[in-house]
Amino acid sequence: MLFLFSIYVKIVLTRAVIKMKLNLTDTLYALSFALDTVQYEMGGISNEHGKHVAFISYFMGKYLNYPNDKLNDLVGLAILHDNAFTEYVREEYNEGKFFDYDELSNEEDITKLRNGFLSLPRHNVIGEENIRLIPFKTDVKDVILYHHENADGSGPLKKKDYETNEMAQIIHIADMMDVLFDLKNISKKEYKDAIIKIKKLENRLFSKHMVDVLINSFTYKEVKILQTEGVISYLEKNLESHVLDYTDEEIKNICLFFAKIIDYKSSITKNHSLGVAEKCYIMSKYYNFSDDKAIRFYFAGAFHDIGKLIINNDILEKPGKLSETEFEYIKNHAKATELILSKIEGIEDITSWAGHHHEKLDGSGYNKSLSAKDLSFEDRLLACIDIYQALTEKRSYKDKFIHDDSIKIMYDMALDNKIDINIVKDIEKCFKE
Repeated sequence: MLFLFSIYVKIVLTRAVIKMKLNLTDTLYALSFALDTVQYEMGGISNEHGKHVAFISYFMGKYLNYPNDKLNDLVGLAILHDNAFTEYVREEYNEGKFFDYDELSNEEDITKLRNGFLSLPRHNVIGEENIRLIPFKTDVKDVILYHHENADGSGPLKKKDYETNEMAQIIHIADMMDVLFDLKNISKKEYKDAIIKIKKLENRLFSKHMVDVLINSFTYKEVKILQTEGVISYLEKNLESHVLDYTDEEIKNICLFFAKIIDYKSSITKNHSLGVAEKCYIMSKYYNFSDDKAIRFYFAGAFHDIGKLIINNDILEKPGKLSETEFEYIKNHAKATELILSKIEGIEDITSWAGHHHEKLDGSGYNKSLSAKDLSFEDRLLACIDIYQALTEKRSYKDKFIHDDSIKIMYDMALDNKIDINIVKDIEKCFKE
């Protein structure tokens, strides 16, 4: 206990000076696929929805002459505008009864949409609380909170257009543009019809100003770019982003933000990613990692299961033993984690540690069947921490194990040449109490 207290004191005393370089916009681009996938699975919202909203918002912000920092923040907010979706589903709509977006066809359907599950302020409130964890460069207060407000005050929080900020209004109209129309396949004639429908909602759902900005900035030319070039590749080439130094507190807040999204996807893994991250930080101090390496290892722990966002919940939450086919499917999450993180420049070490967390010393792990000679100490350490965290958590197929029982299982694995026995000994000592 004294040992853990001494580690805590060291962490507190050094917290203010730790920095980590990160391209935040690049990070959001990389994670957008996973975010859209989980939203599609749990709510039926069109795949690539977040990216499409970001794409439309980019052109609207550019038309309004937003400076680069504000434009970056607008795109980031658009990608994350439904960040509370998994958390909201678990807390408010656990029965999974959602409005079918495919049935939208007329104004009556639009009214149903506006007064359906998105009409509850909780969706926006949770999202607004979460977004405050992200260190944006400009003032983004209340953008997520008000992004479902209607111009006439009929939205969930009854705010009229002049009571909400411009970025919230941009995301609102971009959101509805993607929800109501199939932008990936829309023809030029269908686009013109879509604009006519949007104009009919002027001064009701959207202000005249926002409708004019949309029409002038997001023409069919931009739709064709979306359809042929792709959102992320275009934004990467045309929107300047920056690699910045973030404090350990800022990095931990970014990790907390995404860990909540990862863990809330499945009720049985709530708090798993953050638990792994916290233990990664404690063990990194035990092994005298540098401050910079410790925060990077924390980042790896928080994001090690980001690939699970693409895995169907029916498999993640299956109470019984997985079939061979199901197990092969769920193994894809480690590969997906490595693929997603590999898109973020400058975190190659983190990508390796997180991507290798299911590898085993004897080569029987996944996703690359690496063996002892291929696995770094950090790879082995994160693998052991992940196992310990999972053993001490309740799952659909088991109750949680106490520390001693968890360590016994891990010793058996080590003796079977699956994991590093010396690391198991150190975990036993660190988390004994």
